[in-house]
Amino acid sequence: MKQATLLIIACFVVLGLQAQERSMILGGELSNSAVTSVEDVDKVIPRMKVLGLNTVLVPAYWEFIEPEEGRFDFSLIDHIIQRARENDLKIVFLWFGAWKNSMSCYTPLWFKKNTRRFPRACTEEGKPLEIASCFSKNVFQADNCAFEMLIKHIVATGHDVVSMIQVENEIGMLESARDHSKIADEIYKKGVPKELVNYLKSHQEELHPWLKQRLSLPLSSSPVITWKEMFGDDIFTDEIFMAYYYARYVGGLCETARKYTQIPLYVNAALNSRGRLPGQYPSAGPLAHLIDLWHAGAPQLEMLAPDIYDTGFKGWAKQYALPNNRLFIPESRCCENSGVRALYVFGEHDALGFSPFAIDEASIQETQSVTQAYHIMRQLISMKANSKKPISQSWGLLFDQQDKERIIKDGETIITCRHFFTLPWDSRATDGSIWPEGGAVLMKLTNDEYLLAGNGVVVSFASEYEYQFLHEVALGEDGFILKGGQNEKKSTNNFSFNGKRIGIGFVDEVKIDQDGHIIYVRRHNGDQDHQGRHARISCGRWTILHIKLYNF
Repeated sequence: MKQATLLIIACFVVLGLQAQERSMILGGELSNSAVTSVEDVDKVIPRMKVLGLNTVLVPAYWEFIEPEEGRFDFSLIDHIIQRARENDLKIVFLWFGAWKNSMSCYTPLWFKKNTRRFPRACTEEGKPLEIASCFSKNVFQADNCAFEMLIKHIVATGHDVVSMIQVENEIGMLESARDHSKIADEIYKKGVPKELVNYLKSHQEELHPWLKQRLSLPLSSSPVITWKEMFGDDIFTDEIFMAYYYARYVGGLCETARKYTQIPLYVNAALNSRGRLPGQYPSAGPLAHLIDLWHAGAPQLEMLAPDIYDTGFKGWAKQYALPNNRLFIPESRCCENSGVRALYVFGEHDALGFSPFAIDEASIQETQSVTQAYHIMRQLISMKANSKKPISQSWGLLFDQQDKERIIKDGETIITCRHFFTLPWDSRATDGSIWPEGGAVLMKLTNDEYLLAGNGVVVSFASEYEYQFLHEVALGEDGFILKGGQNEKKSTNNFSFNGKRIGIGFVDEVKIDQDGHIIYVRRHNGDQDHQGRHARISCGRWTILHIKLYNF
């Protein structure tokens, strides 16, 4: 009886750890045409397991699911689910329905050819676009019918494998900020719907600052409030109008899904980057400044998620890490920096997940960083799941050649975090090489104990008192002060030092087992911690350091 009880307890512990890991998406998105045949599926899905993923983001193509109107074929979907199940992987299906990257390129041929029944969006000049109009009831009904059949099939055959569903893909208008088709113009002239007015009134204090600044709520109960009266007379009002109706369309699909399942639903955004205007970027998509329009039109969505390909990764992530929107990055450029970016968003924003795009086509050098980072994340997940004391704080570190330092104030401890190449003794720091990004999770265990997990970072510690009077000097490649080196920071007062300093008791390289126990590997002392001055992880070396501090 006792053995049986222990076995049950052990099972619950394992299941709890698996659930914790599953709640964090260590993902990768397949390229658009990666699973258009059974042979493709057989090749690509097992490889994703080898790369260390726990979740694969996979297209579900309308044109394959309904090649003839009313005739549905789920053979590819079934094969993907089966291969994922065999490899202990979760699947996030991406509904390539009415829109994919703004365009209606994954709609079936019978849909594409019948433009009278399924009208297109138009520019202000009347030019029809390869973009189905979201204002058409026929477009919605056809899309919704296929989506409903997909949801029902997933519930029946893949509920244990499918963890989330993306509704459409990078919705947005191109060439024009909004649809100017006849039906769209008729709806625009009707003014702002009362439902939207009421939503914005009731949520006025918590609106995104961009929208709050533009908003002019009516003082009277006028029967018609124009979009320009409420939001201003410019191109961004066209975008606001379009965003609300795109959201309403998606909300209708979500309502259909909710008849059958509570699987989380989300949308992804092509970002408004590089100073472009609406229509130059995909206007009215689920962008951060439009989040309230999307919440009003599609309240069933779990989150709005950014696809980050441009520079300024940390800034884009921060825009979507909001109290009412947990950060999930379903697409990011797959590169040698992907691994440290994943660690950054998990550490800094407690992200739901990270997913490099086209990971099936990436080079070994690019995928290695993802594999290494996910191996570290699995260990940190074990730590968090089994720690007797809750982890009170974590930070994400991400550095490059321009953004190379972060100062963290943790109570009375000042933590200086830098890119590894800020140290003087690696020739790549100064030989003109482009610095790879360095990044890590810094996790606080106790007041004098931390874990540093990642690649390409160096961290030092000082008391708040000590930090005020630190003298930082230029060092040579041997770690000693350069002849004639000048102090970078000088105290302006004559003083007697009468405060405490923080020293490094030890820096241990460790690993974490599935029960969350820290397992000693080796000690980093002497040259490895610069005689107690810092903890560091060199570029290209992925590891976890256990740091213990003391006062003197």
